[in-house]
Amino acid sequence: MAKIALYNQNGEKKGDVTASDQIFGVKFHKDLIHQALVRQLSNARTGTVAHTKTKAEVRGGGRKPFRQKGTGRARQGSTRNPHFVGGGVAFGPRNNKNYTKDMPKKQRRLALFSALSAKLSDDQIFALEEYKSEKIQTKSFVEMLHKLPVDNDVLVVLSEKDEIITKSSRNIPFVKTIRVNYLNIADLQKYKHVMFLKDSLKKLEQVFLSEAK
Repeated sequence: MAKIALYNQNGEKKGDVTASDQIFGVKFHKDLIHQALVRQLSNARTGTVAHTKTKAEVRGGGRKPFRQKGTGRARQGSTRNPHFVGGGVAFGPRNNKNYTKDMPKKQRRLALFSALSAKLSDDQIFALEEYKSEKIQTKSFVEMLHKLPVDNDVLVVLSEKDEIITKSSRNIPFVKTIRVNYLNIADLQKYKHVMFLKDSLKKLEQVFLSEAK
């Protein structure tokens, strides 16, 4: 079983928490992590706002502008052709492009586990016993983080919705809170440290190991 360092709110180490090797003891798969990251970022794209009309979509131009022969000019079928002013646009930007990419579920899970395993081996993952506070206060949350092994940005993983933690940390630029079931490859790559609340580790196994089957 993998071991994750456990700290209390005062920054004191309380020992280790055991975690599943299926999640935190996986071989590093660089290609899978890259593929999962590209997929997530591509699926988040909404396409460009710019949108041009083709000659089939522009109004008018149904009538032939002039007769086929005898004018000395090149034959033309419609004034909506791209080379006419007011005509359609050839090869212009369209807002209906689909950037969606697919990836097998087992590979997505393996990429996520691989990223978590790599962070654990680099001592970038730790657990917090609990966070107790009677009120929402950013100052108290920052003071707690300074006592913990965090020297950079941190992703805080919760087992369920917690307004005190979420609202206490939402104005801290280097902190993001996320619930276990929304854990994703992009956030794991963006944030250097990952702090699990102790109960979120058990929830992690329930959510991802059951879905991986």
